[in-house]
Amino acid sequence: GYAVKYSGYLEHSDEPFCTNCYRRFPRLMKLGKDITLRGLEIGLLTMKRGEVARFVFTPDYAYGQQGCPPLIPPNATVTFNVEVLDFLDSDESDTFFELTAEQQATFPLQKVLKVANTEREFGNYLYRKQSFEGAKDRYKKAFRILGRHPSSEAEQCQIDASKLLVLLNLSLTYLKLERPAQALAYGERALKIDQRNAKALFRCGQACVCMTEYEKARDFLVRAQHIQPLNHDINNELKKLA
Repeated sequence: GYAVKYSGYLEHSDEPFCTNCYRRFPRLMKLGKDITLRGLEIGLLTMKRGEVARFVFTPDYAYGQQGCPPLIPPNATVTFNVEVLDFLDSDESDTFFELTAEQQATFPLQKVLKVANTEREFGNYLYRKQSFEGAKDRYKKAFRILGRHPSSEAEQCQIDASKLLVLLNLSLTYLKLERPAQALAYGERALKIDQRNAKALFRCGQACVCMTEYEKARDFLVRAQHIQPLNHDINNELKKLA
């Protein structure tokens, strides 16, 4: 999926005939589904995250001999200014979710980890857009994918490492949703994987502050401070608590 800002112009025109630049955070769009202009599909495949480009498309790569009345005349050459804000490769995920539950259970672990990471990245994109409900749903989806039984201790370690990132994301997102009890629960689940994780201890401390459980909050925050004594956020939270 691509998050792009774009504006399309006809020759000799300063006003775009189409643009999404008024949106602060454009939605993610897929090639061939949301983006169907041939030139744009080809052009985007050449671009990197953060890149800005200007494309000039002849009719064959734009709206053809017919054009697109009333906006686009026949045989129009068009210019598109494009900026790639973000890109998430979801091909592997799309394949995974088209499988049956039985097929998903036998999907190679490395690919499962990749799918879970893609879902987490989608969640991060939505989080940056301050769409916290959507982000939370993506993180939960990633967590469900990671619920398979490992066949070895090495596999368990890989699954746990991925789970830890998702649990930390869920804890933070529930804080943003002003649901501290859930934030604490996910923070504590992260601590079961890594009891010395300063981020998890900090999230638990923040959640307890929100729930006015100040003794419990102080305990979590002091433990976090022991691990990261110079962490500005942890020290500030302890000052506020004092």
